[in-house]
Amino acid sequence: MDGKIKKSQLARLGRIEGQVRGIARMIEEERYCIDVLNQLRAVRAALNKVEQETLGDHLQHCVAHAFHAGSEKDRKDKIEEILEVLDSRRH
Repeated sequence: MDGKIKKSQLARLGRIEGQVRGIARMIEEERYCIDVLNQLRAVRAALNKVEQETLGDHLQHCVAHAFHAGSEKDRKDKIEEILEVLDSRRH
């Protein structure tokens, strides 16, 4: 993983971790359900951003390498991995 992206991802995941702890407190305090749901949506959006950036980095590095220097099997394996990830995002 690119060093700049890694640092950004770790910072974002730290913020997400804090958000999740905040949601747990909200539930403990019996806060208004819509406020909890809004925070859950914010966490989901942040996780989606991490996923999107990680996928982009994977395509630019791992997949690109397989297509430039890898074997036919490496290329097919990478394509299958990507298809599985994309399929799982729909569910």
